[in-house]
Amino acid sequence: MSAVKSRLVTCPNCKKPSEYSASNAFRPFCSERCKMIDLGDWANENYKIPVNMPIEDLDDIV
Repeated sequence: MSAVKSRLVTCPNCKKPSEYSASNAFRPFCSERCKMIDLGDWANENYKIPVNMPIEDLDDIV
């Protein structure tokens, strides 16, 4: 039987090392707190993809 090697990644929120394995229910985050902070950022639309829209297309929106 082979030993499972743990892999450490950086938590996207707090930048602390976090174990990336099935035993960490919050992966890639280090804790539930960091996971919920990230979810809140998505809900508040803090993450956006910039879109360059031609002026002609703005008439179709209104």
